[in-house]
Amino acid sequence: MNVLVVGGGGFVGSHVVDALLEEKVSVTVFDRKPERFRRPVAQVTYICGNLNDAVALEKAFSSSIDAVIHLACATVPKTSNDNPMQDVESVNATLGLLNLCVKFRVKRIVFASSGGTVYGIPESLPIGENHPTDPICSYGIGKLAVEKYLQLYDRLYSCSSTILRIANPYGTRQSLKFTQGVIPVFMNRILAGKPITIWGDGSAVRDFVSVHDVAKSFLLALKSDAAGIFNVGSGIGTSINELVRLLSSIQQLEPVIVREQARNCDVPNIVLDCRKAKAVYGWEPQVTLSAGLMELAHWLESLGSSPVRDQPCS
Repeated sequence: MNVLVVGGGGFVGSHVVDALLEEKVSVTVFDRKPERFRRPVAQVTYICGNLNDAVALEKAFSSSIDAVIHLACATVPKTSNDNPMQDVESVNATLGLLNLCVKFRVKRIVFASSGGTVYGIPESLPIGENHPTDPICSYGIGKLAVEKYLQLYDRLYSCSSTILRIANPYGTRQSLKFTQGVIPVFMNRILAGKPITIWGDGSAVRDFVSVHDVAKSFLLALKSDAAGIFNVGSGIGTSINELVRLLSSIQQLEPVIVREQARNCDVPNIVLDCRKAKAVYGWEPQVTLSAGLMELAHWLESLGSSPVRDQPCS
């Protein structure tokens, strides 16, 4: 099988690539820049370009692609409401990708949606796939729009799609900048003796899922004949205050906490019901939060004083 991983140079994407390579899958990565924390993998074909660059993107289909894993996204939830047009542009770029899938007769797409934003404020917990979708941020609206287009293209062109609504992934190779992913940011700042910012009183609950489990979900979804929408999370809620206590215990450091007013783009509580993924294609989370945090702590310590190593795009 030849698989194109769009966004394969990113945090989740790099781990999805690893999972595919372990299964001896032929991998092409399309991303606007290379991975930040390791050099290019010898077995992978890399093509650099933006998703809205039709010429560069079409080049990625030149090796007879059987399936596409779509992880690319140009925005993050916390800033998406400031410029919703960026999410519209991301949806438009994805339509270009889908049109190429039709042109090159790709019959399988696995898409990374957002279990943390597409549902909006939950009516009950845990949230199943049939829960109403009412996003309160532009990022979630963009993800939901792509889901609908995937379903439309399946109906029009028999391009089968699996949509994975991912909770709050964390793990090695995640950005240390405060854009998306509270865990590595907090851990890195605590390690450096810098203050961490908590928005609101810290009672907000999140569903933190290891990137290793997320990568496995993509692999199993790709191998399965089943299509549809599946939640991917730990199924366990952890408040931000609880998370900080865990990090303090693991790192054996007392964090300096700065509290700011809660943001209107954040839902108060998210916990995903992931029983459907287990029933349909045998996926369930394996990595506990404490074990995942320990691995991440060791990785951060190994980076030293220069954690980001940009490589030229070839």
